[in-house]
Amino acid sequence: MSRTFNRRDFLRTAGSAAAAVGLGAASASCGSNHQGGRPSTTTLTWWDYFTAPNFQAGMKTLIAGIEANVPGVRIQRRTYPFADLGNALTLAAVSGDLPDIAIIDNVSMNALGGSGLLADLTDRVKTWGQADKYSHGPWASCQVGGKTLGIPNNSNCLALYYNTTMLRAAGVKPPTTWGELAAAAQRLTSGDRFGLALSAIRTEEGVFQFLPFLWQSGGDLSTFSTYGATALAFLDDLATKGSLSRSCVGWTQQDVNAQFLSGRAAMQINGPWQIPTLRKSDLEWNVVALPSDRTSATCLGGENWVLTAGSKHLDQAWEALEYTQKPSVLVPYLESFGDLPARDDLARTGTWASDPALELFIGQLALARPRIYGAHYADASQAIALAEQAVLTGSATPAAAAAAAAVKISTALGRT
Repeated sequence: MSRTFNRRDFLRTAGSAAAAVGLGAASASCGSNHQGGRPSTTTLTWWDYFTAPNFQAGMKTLIAGIEANVPGVRIQRRTYPFADLGNALTLAAVSGDLPDIAIIDNVSMNALGGSGLLADLTDRVKTWGQADKYSHGPWASCQVGGKTLGIPNNSNCLALYYNTTMLRAAGVKPPTTWGELAAAAQRLTSGDRFGLALSAIRTEEGVFQFLPFLWQSGGDLSTFSTYGATALAFLDDLATKGSLSRSCVGWTQQDVNAQFLSGRAAMQINGPWQIPTLRKSDLEWNVVALPSDRTSATCLGGENWVLTAGSKHLDQAWEALEYTQKPSVLVPYLESFGDLPARDDLARTGTWASDPALELFIGQLALARPRIYGAHYADASQAIALAEQAVLTGSATPAAAAAAAAVKISTALGRT
């Protein structure tokens, strides 16, 4: 599924009080009294950011299913632009008008998880007994401070796409290691064509694409001074040799895919949401796991279901969430969105089970790492983005940029 919203802006917006967002007349959850011998009806308020037209049919079907199968429940849905949902939740927490249910980007669990805004689902999940059905990364993204604060809604991750015609003509095999990736990218670079395209834009979108290199080098945010320098040096070397365009500092993941589609990049790092667009083209392509260094890794993307702690209808809201996780409900929902399941037991079910490209991404979910680094992850993320920008624009060496970023990251992760 093509993600056109900006993950970094979401986190920035969630932490500010922007008066520009009008909450309007969003109704609070309410319950109706018994009328005419009928049982009372509970209206659950629900917020999400799936505003694009292609999402509406699947969402309407899901909500109709909840209302038909969860006794006495009605859903009042409200949508926000992606970058406004976090701010709306923040303002609603102050006014006391939070929704009962929300679907949020999994990286925003950092900002919202430690605020006391989200309901603790730990005991409900234990009684439910379904936790072991989920892949490690997606499930871990719902764990904050030793508590389960959400349920995965869907998942995605990154992999390496390649132009099969170009690789065949150059006698290059799909790379599996950093060394092979560098060699392949250099050999595939010719004229106005770069061997590799990726997003290094100064937002969470760029950080999403950089973190796998950090993890593959054997590092993490806590060791950024050392291993961040390693990852930055690898990318800088690609750019210095002309295999990676320095223009990638301004490319979104959509821009990267456009470079790949136009033939200006022989390989690209991107997610499964690009597959529908690629399939509509005449391009011959395939996809493999991200090449590894000391270890293999990819970055987890996707959304989580959450309930808010102040909801007066947590029992009914939880029943609605349980319903959404029934395989007979979840599979068609994910297919309608073009998303992948976070549940291991659904890996062989649905259209993705017979689709080699989607199957590759599902297999990579086992390696996908969540970005759960605490309430101030957004500050750490910004430091990483600035370091990558500095290196790829030539204003700082990898070592200097990593050292400067490490100080900011340490400060951010050390804040409570």
